[in-house]
Amino acid sequence: MYIYLAFALVGGFLLANQNPINADLRKIVGSPFLASGISNFVGSIFLGIITLVTSQTLFPSFQFVGSHPAWIWIGGVLGGIFLTSNVLLFPRLGAVQTVILPILGQILMGTLIDSFGWFHAMQLPMTLMRFLGIIITLAGVIVAVVLPNLKEKEAETNQTNLLGWRIWAVIVGAMSAAQQAINGRLGVLLENTAQAAFVSFFIGFLAIFIVSLFIDHRLPKISELKKAKPWNGIGGFLGASFVFATVVAVPEIGAGLTIMMGLIGQILGSMLVQQFGWWRSSKYGIQIWQIVGILIMLTGIIFIKFL
Repeated sequence: MYIYLAFALVGGFLLANQNPINADLRKIVGSPFLASGISNFVGSIFLGIITLVTSQTLFPSFQFVGSHPAWIWIGGVLGGIFLTSNVLLFPRLGAVQTVILPILGQILMGTLIDSFGWFHAMQLPMTLMRFLGIIITLAGVIVAVVLPNLKEKEAETNQTNLLGWRIWAVIVGAMSAAQQAINGRLGVLLENTAQAAFVSFFIGFLAIFIVSLFIDHRLPKISELKKAKPWNGIGGFLGASFVFATVVAVPEIGAGLTIMMGLIGQILGSMLVQQFGWWRSSKYGIQIWQIVGILIMLTGIIFIKFL
């Protein structure tokens, strides 16, 4: 059991490191869409290899595509929005907030999905403990995000601008939760979770590629890619590794415990990235209120998932 707990924890830790790597890649190629596209392309190759090894088939048949609703294919689009948004959020909000605020969106949307059985998910009624967990989690976000900023001497216009980005971070977190539910349904229909993850990543790559051509009117230049460090290309591998880790862990320790360990890994990873300035990111000292807020959030997650 412990090895699967470690899988989920390490997967979350790797996901937290994807954000600064992709943010640095954006500086090199000059576009968040190009950076996200490269990341999704790398992740698609990684998951494609796993899919070929496990099932010898990459794509579902035309008959399968035509016999199922269109919404099962939008998970990759939502994932592309989430990935690109993280590239934009990281330099503005820092490592910790870029992880914490989407987690809030994931928890809120996940609760709605469970409560109403959206996307053919197993329906779980709203209980007192789950409601208290949401309230506690909201309190944790306020402590971790709002209180530290009360001590900062930022201009009012900057605070207003950051408020919009923080709201967007919560929204894209909700998109991420919807993506996971949709991909879960796709995995059930395909009877192959690895193939579902690959299809989602590949659709996300195509969506980002089309948007990038429309907005940037170009592909990454060879001269730009030559400036990249070897580690600039592993962001997609880290994101795909997180997906693979959850695929491995969920059947063994359950979805709730896998999500819990993954969230802890993301939070720990983001704190270390921020504290030490990994991957050429800005270095910010961790504040005591952030630690307290994270502990409160973890308490809320326990109420939601386990009580």
